[in-house]
Amino acid sequence: METFAGIDYQVWWFLVFGAVISGYAILDGFDLGAGALHLFLEKEESRRIALNAIGPVWDGNEVWLVIGGGALFAGFPVAYAAIFSAFYVPFMIFIVGLIWRGVAIEFRSKEPGIWWRKIWDIIYSFASITIALSLGLMLGNVALGIPLNELHEYAGDGFEFINPFSLLVAVSTVAIFMMHGAIFLAMKTENRLYAKLSLLARRFTIFFVVSFGITSMYTLLYIPHLSDQLKQNPLLFLLPLGMFIAIANIPRQIKRQQFGYAFISSSITISLLLALVSFEVFPTLLRASNDPQLSLTIYNSASSLKTMKTLLLIAAIGTPLIGIYSSFVFWTFKGKVEMDEMSY
Repeated sequence: METFAGIDYQVWWFLVFGAVISGYAILDGFDLGAGALHLFLEKEESRRIALNAIGPVWDGNEVWLVIGGGALFAGFPVAYAAIFSAFYVPFMIFIVGLIWRGVAIEFRSKEPGIWWRKIWDIIYSFASITIALSLGLMLGNVALGIPLNELHEYAGDGFEFINPFSLLVAVSTVAIFMMHGAIFLAMKTENRLYAKLSLLARRFTIFFVVSFGITSMYTLLYIPHLSDQLKQNPLLFLLPLGMFIAIANIPRQIKRQQFGYAFISSSITISLLLALVSFEVFPTLLRASNDPQLSLTIYNSASSLKTMKTLLLIAAIGTPLIGIYSSFVFWTFKGKVEMDEMSY
């Protein structure tokens, strides 16, 4: 089997896919969190400021989702087919949520009526929560596993995605995004809204810690295969250790009103959490819950070697460019939100 720098091409593409998904979770995560907590901001001006905080970046952040879907389809087409067959219902709910979130953001400011804006505020918040829940459901089921047949095709009834573990992961996903979003908005605001968001950031941090703790306990008690790698490779203990340190640093930085550092810590928490899940299932992409021997791995679901080589070259060029673009946008719109006639 050919390698690049001593590592299989399938492993390289798995790392690229994981990095892109982490980028999406961090970047669109605070957008979704800002939307999920939108109704907690009661004043019209506060809601407008919150929308304008994410206004320059929310649609660009979704580019990472497109790249992630393309990476999965191009690099691991067999896994792509099984995953989207199994999660057709939550994925369609996810897509509808993305559509309505974008519509709500753009339509809200088109009319000055109070009733008009309240309707779109509700849709915007509900869509953001729905998107986060759908993401959590799919992530939980990928980690848990789904029934597959001998042809590596989905062999369930379409509703296996509704189970206690995935529901816990879904709630934890909403919680971490709300915490992440509150921290981001606090970075971008001032005065009374800043004080309000500081309080919300503390409350959502508690919400995340509680939901994450319950999910972790359930995982250790009832999903033993998700801790096998950790038990066999003590070095991997550094991942949960780093994650717990990052989580502990979030309330510390919020109390010190250092929201930039709190945002970095919440971003590290998201990335390490995804990295931990990835290492726990590696080299499996989709576990067969009915028979682990039928599971889809990075090897039996991958594209041809020639395709992998070409894709890795494209990713080596394209992904840094997207990263540079995202960094440029954030740098351009850094600082506190300022309202003008062009604002939402």
